[in-house]
Amino acid sequence: MLLFPFLYLTLELPKRIINDAIGAAQNVVVVFGVPLSQTTFLWLLCGLFLLSVLGHGLLKVRINTMKGALSERMLRRFRYLLVTRLFRFPKPYFQRTSQAEIVSMITSESEPMGGMMGDAISQPVLQAGQMATILMFLFLQSFWFGLAAIALIPLQAWLIPMLQRRINVLNKARIGEVRKLAAEIGETAAGTPTLRTSGAHSYRSAMVTHRLGRLFFIRLDIYRKKFFMKFLNNFITQLTPFFFFSVGGYLVIRGNVSLGALVAALAAYKDLSAPWKELLTYYTSFHEMSQRWTLITDRFAPAGMMEDGLFDDPPETIGRLTGDIVFDRVSARDVDGIPLVENLSFTIPGGGVATISCVTPEERQVISELLTREIVPSEGRITIGGRDLASLHQAEIGTRIGWADSAPYLFAGTIDDNMMLALKSMGRVGDTELPELAMERLEATRSGNSTVLLEDNWIDPARLGMQSLSDVRAWWLDIIEGMGADRELVRRALGLRIAAQEAPEVAQHLVDLRDEVRVRLDGDGLLSTMRPFEHETYNKAVPLLENLLFAAPSEPVTQRELAEHNGFLPLLRAVDLVAEIAEVAQAVTDLLHDTFGADGTDHPLFRRLGIDQTDFDATLRISNRAKSDGLSGVSDEDLALLLALPCLLAPDQVGSFVPWPCRIRSLPPVRRCRRTLPNACLSFTSNSTRPAFLTVCRWWRTCCLVWSIRTSENALIFFSRPSPRSWTNRGSSQKSPPSA
Repeated sequence: MLLFPFLYLTLELPKRIINDAIGAAQNVVVVFGVPLSQTTFLWLLCGLFLLSVLGHGLLKVRINTMKGALSERMLRRFRYLLVTRLFRFPKPYFQRTSQAEIVSMITSESEPMGGMMGDAISQPVLQAGQMATILMFLFLQSFWFGLAAIALIPLQAWLIPMLQRRINVLNKARIGEVRKLAAEIGETAAGTPTLRTSGAHSYRSAMVTHRLGRLFFIRLDIYRKKFFMKFLNNFITQLTPFFFFSVGGYLVIRGNVSLGALVAALAAYKDLSAPWKELLTYYTSFHEMSQRWTLITDRFAPAGMMEDGLFDDPPETIGRLTGDIVFDRVSARDVDGIPLVENLSFTIPGGGVATISCVTPEERQVISELLTREIVPSEGRITIGGRDLASLHQAEIGTRIGWADSAPYLFAGTIDDNMMLALKSMGRVGDTELPELAMERLEATRSGNSTVLLEDNWIDPARLGMQSLSDVRAWWLDIIEGMGADRELVRRALGLRIAAQEAPEVAQHLVDLRDEVRVRLDGDGLLSTMRPFEHETYNKAVPLLENLLFAAPSEPVTQRELAEHNGFLPLLRAVDLVAEIAEVAQAVTDLLHDTFGADGTDHPLFRRLGIDQTDFDATLRISNRAKSDGLSGVSDEDLALLLALPCLLAPDQVGSFVPWPCRIRSLPPVRRCRRTLPNACLSFTSNSTRPAFLTVCRWWRTCCLVWSIRTSENALIFFSRPSPRSWTNRGSSQKSPPSA
């Protein structure tokens, strides 16, 4: 309500400035008994006008900010309710409704509803109040001004809603088509292999074309009606200034109204059109969002939903389900009413192990889902220890009933997150809380979301009869080993990259393994296979450039990319190795050309080197030209391409066939002379942030697994072991290679 007085002042003061200050009959103006000069009075009114505009603007900023916060909280609450209702849906619902359609309803379709939720009360009150304030000002200036301002409002109030109802019908059809399109896109993505192998992709493309065509013509009709409605609205709105100029000008000429009052009335009507348009927009949006609300809520209220009480307010203690499992004349039907199982009656003694034999796999699946309450019996009841399964809280079922599926669903995240998922049924707020979490919890409470946050304690070791999370981890590892999945997890882990800043403990543990690796290899007589990456030693297991930089690339680098880097050639010139590396490059190109010939670059052994065929042909021509004309006759671009070839190859890849100059093998790493390098080279010599990485080098002479661990002094330890192809499967009489 504080906004409306400021709005009235912004309308009244311009009239006072024109009539009472600028158009004053005398040089002295008396204001509340105080005489003021005409200039002083003008500045006083202008200052009050500026303060009124400032106060009006700041209040609107505050109101709009609060509306935005309310909109986001209501949208957050609405989306949270939709997601939580999914937990109560019957399983057959998901078989008939695509995931893409559900995602579209929760995200894109509900997005515009947030603005309407914030504007539901404030927008009509604010805009109607502003409109009433402006109309009051117009009537105070002249009755005819006010009458002219409202003359065409009834026509707009009747015409615009009538046209909007027709648009709403088309919007409903558009939403339905968008949902069907989302479902077809989801089916296409899931069934792409089948469409390719069956050759039905063309038919599927025609189906999508049909759906897009229907959507196009619906939207085209919406555009025609929508912009015609806007044209009519704008035309009617512009008719009112016609009356102001004609009737108002006539009244000014007759002397019935002052010129300042006419100017103020024109400015006021200009301000009047804005809230009136906002009210019309609110009306159209309200009906559109009401229709959208009905479409969404109808889809999120399917038949057979579980009750709220089975999911809300979990019990403080989870009781144990002990006793017999009794099926008492249990029948189950699908959504179409077709019987799945009928009149099942049997008892599974408590504490025993039972095997249920069924004719079809579908019957076994139905019985399993009945025991986990994924399917609710249409007739009869299931009891466990005398307790009705239909009345148990979901927390009790999730905690006390285990279900092992042959093909479990893996959620996005780590393997640990998925393995520990069954232990995270109830979260607990910690004793101490950071201020950021307190604010997040407060906003979650205001929005009606879960007050237990993701950062809270979700695993309770006491529920498992353990003392700490370390005991839980140890138990988890025992399960992994019992499943026989430990070696597979280790193999996958060795192929991953980690960032030291994200997992400092893991990085430190990997560094601490250096000594243990050396001891294990020495004990197994395999120390000779280890090649330490030391400051003063040239490591033959890694490429030349990695030896010079004492670093490893964070991603694969091709010969062309390395040659085009603006710091590559200056680096080699700074350490005065251009001639030596060019000699190695010519020897390598000759060896590869003699081995594979002119047309053998598509050989699998050549492709293992990672050399592009086109780049190698260009390098061969550059090498031949350098032999005849010398390096001085080669451009910098060609020289960089020639030198990049040996820099990406390790001596062990080409063996003893290529002589590596002693100056290269005895050169201290470039990092020791970093301060003397040009600035263009610094991008090559920056420290790597990866504490550990795994590189699989498949060479044409040998296949060697190289594991590197970055030390605190930026040293790398490499050790290699024979090709996995020489190992035998588990259970073989031959000795398997040791694991480090």
